[in-house]
Amino acid sequence: MSDELDAETLAFAHRMFDLARAGATEELSGHLDAGLPVNLTNDKGDTLLILAAYHAHPETVAALLARGADHSRINDRGQTALAAAVFRSSSEAVRALLAAGADPDHGVPSAMDTARFFDLPPMVELLRAG
Repeated sequence: MSDELDAETLAFAHRMFDLARAGATEELSGHLDAGLPVNLTNDKGDTLLILAAYHAHPETVAALLARGADHSRINDRGQTALAAAVFRSSSEAVRALLAAGADPDHGVPSAMDTARFFDLPPMVELLRAG
């Protein structure tokens, strides 16, 4: 049996990642509720949560967290969803991730490192307040 996915399955997976990037919370949630793995990961190690956070969609971030998304997962570059949300200065997504237990010092660069490197004082304060 081959480990290769067929074209239809790959197209579906790409569409799910596009939904996370677009913040299509309702549609993505429907697929998750129907059995889509909440920690689905692309070929770069990005999870649905990392993509939703990077594209500053706090509602999608919250929906993924509510369905058990792992906020501690890192992509192939060592980045977390929290670092992605900090980079985008998405306060709501940062708050949701912190409330779910995300660690500001996890990953390389960590969310805290990201906030400091890009000189984002409001994000540093938000991370400190936890």
